[in-house]
Amino acid sequence: MKTKIKYVTALMALIALAFSGMTVSAQTKKAKKVLIVVTSFETVSADIKTGLWMEEFAAPYYYLVEHGVQVTIASPKGGKTPIDPASINEQFITPASKRLLSDPEGKGKLDNTIKLSTVKAKDYDAVFYPGGHGPLWDMPDNTASIALIQSFVEQQKPTAFVCHSAAALKNVKTKNGEYLLKGKTVTGYSNDEEIAGQTSNKAPFSLEDMLKGRGADYKKASEKWTSFAVQDGLLITGENPASSEATAEKLVAALNAK
Repeated sequence: MKTKIKYVTALMALIALAFSGMTVSAQTKKAKKVLIVVTSFETVSADIKTGLWMEEFAAPYYYLVEHGVQVTIASPKGGKTPIDPASINEQFITPASKRLLSDPEGKGKLDNTIKLSTVKAKDYDAVFYPGGHGPLWDMPDNTASIALIQSFVEQQKPTAFVCHSAAALKNVKTKNGEYLLKGKTVTGYSNDEEIAGQTSNKAPFSLEDMLKGRGADYKKASEKWTSFAVQDGLLITGENPASSEATAEKLVAALNAK
């Protein structure tokens, strides 16, 4: 009888161990990796500074991390990404931005980004581009960024952009040579928002006009600076800073659907 009990106990232990291993394996398998690409551009002129709009990084960053996503941050130049001073002043700073500024780990990642030219789409499950006016300057013609987005698209992985970062799509083409934006439903910072915010002097071109010019079906919220994000297949875009978390939500949903 005792031998039988020992046998049953040992068997149950083995089953529990095997189940535990399967659980760990499943958890490991479910862990997704997202590459966040931020700007390296800072100076428009001696008296006009720009860079990354903090909310557009902070809110998605925490949303992704809190949903078990592993995040890597890259930029064209690598190293410290410039923060648009306006995005962290008293008028515009958000709770997520405040949290990031006092978070050594998160802030440390922004201060030590890896160089964009060293990353490969095959190593990640999706890519996310935060905005700020900086991307208007250093993303449209960046060959590493263009090739990276093309790779994510060809590998059928989600690509997400919020606000001005949709500028990175300007010169991205499909295998047949057409602009990726052609026929796609997208959004991005509107002309109305740019004019009302008096920030046209930070922009080398109108984002809305560019998106339309590339053949996109441009959409925007009925009211300026309200949350609005759209998805066309695996292409996800958010209109403005208020759309940052909504864009991240769609990205996580797309990741979980794969």
